[in-house]
Parts: sequence; C-alpha cells; structure tokens
Amino acid sequence: MKELRAVNKYLLKYKWLLFLGFLFVLSSNFFGLYTPTYIRYAIDIVTENIKTYKLLNGFSAQHIYKRHFINFILYFSAIILVTSLIKGLLMFFMRQTLIVMSRKVEYDQKNELYQKYQQLNTSFYKKNNTGDLMSRISEDVSRVRMYVGPAIMYIMNLIVLFSLVIYSMLNINAYLSIYVLLPLPILAFLIYKVSDLINVKSEQISVALSGLTSQAQEVFSGVRVIQSFAIDKQIQHEFYDASNAYKEQNISLAKIESFFAPLMLLLIGLSTLMVVYIGGKEIQIGNFTTGNIAEFVFYINMLTWPVASLGWCVSLIQRAEASQKRLNSFLNDDEIIQNHSTQPLETIETIELKDVSFTYFDTKIEALKNINCTIKKGDKIAIVGKTGSGKSTLAELLLRTYDTEHGEILVNQKNIQQINLKAYRDKIGYTPQDVFLFSDTVKNNILFGTDLERENDSESEMQKFATIANVHNDIIGLQKQYETVVGERGVMLSGGQKQRISIARSLAKNPELVILDDCLSAVDANTEKIILDNLNTTLKNKTVIFITHRIFSIMNFNQILVLDNGIIVEQGNHQELLNKNGVYFDLYQLQNE
Repeated sequence: MKELRAVNKYLLKYKWLLFLGFLFVLSSNFFGLYTPTYIRYAIDIVTENIKTYKLLNGFSAQHIYKRHFINFILYFSAIILVTSLIKGLLMFFMRQTLIVMSRKVEYDQKNELYQKYQQLNTSFYKKNNTGDLMSRISEDVSRVRMYVGPAIMYIMNLIVLFSLVIYSMLNINAYLSIYVLLPLPILAFLIYKVSDLINVKSEQISVALSGLTSQAQEVFSGVRVIQSFAIDKQIQHEFYDASNAYKEQNISLAKIESFFAPLMLLLIGLSTLMVVYIGGKEIQIGNFTTGNIAEFVFYINMLTWPVASLGWCVSLIQRAEASQKRLNSFLNDDEIIQNHSTQPLETIETIELKDVSFTYFDTKIEALKNINCTIKKGDKIAIVGKTGSGKSTLAELLLRTYDTEHGEILVNQKNIQQINLKAYRDKIGYTPQDVFLFSDTVKNNILFGTDLERENDSESEMQKFATIANVHNDIIGLQKQYETVVGERGVMLSGGQKQRISIARSLAKNPELVILDDCLSAVDANTEKIILDNLNTTLKNKTVIFITHRIFSIMNFNQILVLDNGIIVEQGNHQELLNKNGVYFDLYQLQNE
C-alpha cells in the first residue's frame, strides 16, 4: 500500500471526521452485542420454565405464571428492539461521517490533480492524450475514494466487531471459541495469496480503461475525417476489439473475486456446525446452555458480512493502489512551470534572449540553438522561416509554456523565471497557430480571460475587436450573431473565422505584448491585407511579434528575424535582407513566382 501513502495527508486533514466515524463504529457494534445476549436470556428462560408451566396445567397459578412469562419475553424483546434502533441510528451517523469524509477527499484530490494539470508544461500534453487525463481525474480518483470511504469503514468495522465478539465468546466458553475461530487463519492466508493477483489485474484494467477512453475521445473528435474516408466500420471494429479486451480483463478479475464469497460462506458454515456439535456436548456435561448455542450462532452470523466484505475491501484497496500509482505518476511529474514570484509587473520594457537553446525532451529534436535578440517596448518584430525552423517554439518560450534549458530570457533585465508568471502573461495577447475555441458562444470566446464581460460597454468593445480582426460581418451573418454557440473546438465555423475570432480574443485583453503565430494562414490575401492594416493602426503603441512564413505580410516591420534549423541566420528590415541575397531573398523569390 505504499502508493496509497499519498492519501494520508487527506486523512490527516479530516482526522476529526475519521475519529468521529470510529466512535460511531465502536458504539454501534457495542449496542449490537445486546441482541445475542438477550436472546440467550430469553431462550434460557423459556427452556428452564416451560416444564414448570406444564406442571401447573389445570391450576389457576398457570395463568399468573403465563402472564409473568410473557412479560419477561416482552421485556427482552423491547430491549432488543431499542438497542437495534440505536445501533441502526449510530450506523447511519457512521456512514454520514466516513462516507462524507471520502467525498471531501475526492473533491480535494480532483482539485489537486486539476491544478497540477494546469501547471504542467506543453511537453506533458504532447506525451499524454486527453482520454488518459480524463480517465485519471474521474475513474482513478473515484477508485481511491472507494478506499478512503467504504474500504476503511468496513475494515474499521471488521476490527472493532471482531474484537468485541471474540472477547464475548471467550468469556462464555474459551474451548468452543477456539474451534469456532479456527477457519479464520485459513481465510486470511487465502486473501493474502489472492490479493497479489487482484492488484495485477486491477492495474491492467486501469490501463485498458484509459486506452479505451482515449480511443473513444479521438474517434469523437475526428469523426468527420473518419466519415470522409469511409472507414467507420474499421474504426468500429478496432473499438470493439479494445472494448472486448477490457471486458475480458474485468471478467478475469471477477472470476478471481468470485472465489471469496462462497469460500467465506463455507468457512462460516463450518463454524456454525462446530458450535452445534461441540455446544451440544457441552450442554450434556452442564458447561453450556441452549441459549449459549443460539448466542454463538448469532455471533457467527454477526461476523458473516464483515468477513464476507473483507475480500471486497481487499479488492477495493488493490484497485485504489493501482489507480493511485497512476495518479502519483502525474502528481510527481516535475515538468511544472512554477511561479516563483508574487511581485507585480508594471510593464514589459524589454525582453532579451541570451544564447537560448531548447531541445524537446520527448523527441530529442533541437528546436533552437544559441538565439540572441532584444525586443524593446513598441518594437514590431517579424519572425520568418521554413516549417520546422523553430518559430512557434520561440513564441512558446516567450510565453514561458516551456523553460529554457540553456541560456536565459530576461524580462526588464530580470530572468523570466523570477517574474510573476500570472502578471507577465496577463500583459500578453497570444494567438496560437493551432486555434482553439471553446464550445461556447462567440461572445464568450472573444471576451475569454478579460474583465469586459463585467463592464457595461462590453458589447461595443467586443464588436470593435471583432471589426479589427475583420470577422464582425461574418458573426452578424450567423443565426444568433454573437450568441451563436460555435460547437466543440469551433466546429461550426470555418478555419478563417476561427483564426480571426482568436485574434479578436487576444486583442480584447488590451495587452502590452501581442504574439501572432501564423494566425492568418487560413484567410485569403485580401482579408489578410485588411486585418494587417487594422492591426498596424490598433497596435501602433504595442509591442508586436508576428510569426509567419509569408514574406509579403511582413514588409513594414522594422525588424525581421529569419530562422533556419533553429538558428537566426539573418536579421534586419525587409530591404536590408533582400540586399543580402540570402535565405530571406530565396523565400521572397519563391513566393513571388
């Protein structure tokens, strides 16, 4: 259970609920012991007095004796009823504390995992697919909750009940108790041997479920591609195979678990037979009463469900162990973009890159090599180069979605890792190459991450930014205009419309630094010219970094960086770079043909 040690901090946090739950477990079982005790009294009274009652047949004293006899039975019945009701009430409180505690732990763990997801860098999301992330935060966390709640509750109940019942049995007849408890070590040994198998199977099931979820998520996201290639039957067959493998693994686990219930019932049945046989012999020699046999049978039946639940609890713990292991692999991931400062950031005066190099951890591709450049407030910088030259990587380093491996990035002469990350990103408007829109209205997508939604003039401001991005007329043409829901990832819109809405969203933040990463690749030349003209006016006093592979769109920038295989091979304005007859000139000639 070493992986489940990570849950102990939550148990410590809710220690009072755990302690209160233990008290309810203890007290409910204490009141539960009254039932077999008073049943023994009742049976012994009936057994001892039935002969006397028969001897008084025909005498008036028989009716008086009968009335007192019935009063005794009613008295014991009332005690049994009251103690059972108290036990039931205490069991209700037991569940209200321990199960509620497990829900609180589930809530905290999901929030911790979700917060971790937001801190991890882009490389993490390239290595792990969405279905796997969803499976861990839902299915795996739920399995851990089953350990924190039901498993702990039933194991706690088992320990308390065993202690009380065995103590009571030994006080009545130690000789018989030893025989009755003989099957328990056998049961413990069998559970020990089977638990390893359950652990292996549980981990395999967790991995299989994660793969199944990921496969389904990819199919749903790419359904249009699947339909266009007419391979829906093939995809369905692949999903069937994966689903069938998951089913077989669950069946295999169920077969192992199915041994527990009949095995436990068999052992409980053997204990009952021993009570009847040995108890009968003890009655013959006067060491036992008929009520004692009934009391022992009740004690054994009281142990039936806790013992039967032991196998189920072991299964829950093993599944939780496998799930927590998967969660720990994420929670212990050190690929975190940490915020080391809480100091406010007034403005971004300069950004300086000094000998910056970067290699992707998963692919080992060296994307950038010894990059040196300075960006001052108000500069208009263009970055151009072939596909795979490192343009987008440079933008992500400036956003600090990755941390540099070699060299450093200085913001206002201070290392970017020592700058308040939230304050820094608040001053940046970023339009990524791979546009992402949320399944929400056009309005909410444009105003995402801004305070405009709470202001009275949000409508006019939103339309202003949509006009700058040359998408206002397209939005007006939609059925519900700005209240139109764009669908998952903006599926209701064209590629150009999504790009332009993304530009409007980055401008709505009123940022100091605007990074546009090849965000006009899906629009025609005329629309591109309109947008660039609007941006030139709107961003006149802003710092702009414009990433593109189109030479004609960057002619008016005062500084152009030409990247090739992760290296800045040329730097200058448009005319200066043309005069060099180098890489930039070749790209210009190629696009001019």
